[in-house]
Amino acid sequence: MKFETILLVIEVGGTLAFAMSGLLEAIRKRMDIVGVFSVAFVTAFGGGTLRDILLDRRPLFWIQNQEYLWLVIALALTAPLWVKTVRHRLMERAMEFADACGLGLFAISGASIASAAGMPPLVAVLMGVITAVFGGVLRDVLCNEIPKVYHDHRPYALCAVVGCSVFLGLDALGMASHLSMIAGICTATGSRLLAVVFGWRLPAWPAHMDRTG
Repeated sequence: MKFETILLVIEVGGTLAFAMSGLLEAIRKRMDIVGVFSVAFVTAFGGGTLRDILLDRRPLFWIQNQEYLWLVIALALTAPLWVKTVRHRLMERAMEFADACGLGLFAISGASIASAAGMPPLVAVLMGVITAVFGGVLRDVLCNEIPKVYHDHRPYALCAVVGCSVFLGLDALGMASHLSMIAGICTATGSRLLAVVFGWRLPAWPAHMDRTG
């Protein structure tokens, strides 16, 4: 399978996952259709847009593939048909799952694009993290929340770092691209889901801040 095809599949999956997490959060905040679409849009495209700007890639990925826009529009327009059947607690779980899937998919997308552009491993990892995290940051800001990645202490960006490192490490060892990508995605998404389920937490930094309040 060609690299471009693999990347397309990953970006479509990441776009849908992050658009879903943004849409669910906007609905939970009782926004109107413009608010729901806006939050879904920036969540789905924010990280990839910043990645493309930093790597000087033109046109931006969602401009080059306008089908992504139609996917988000369709998701927002059909929300009333299915969201009424989702209970509040189930909606929160669905958002966490969608967010974790988007994290893994976009982290590996960003790292693979940076690596293909000749960036060193550290820069590729950072591009993966930026791609995976920035859309969620914008979502929380638009929803008048402190970005979860900064304050809830559950590993998030760290999961993206680990997933990108696994992908780049396996790729450097000569593993087939699609297998190393799948391994990286599963690592990032899986570790985030485990952190949510088992309540893993990162300590405050410096550590003594936990004791002093």
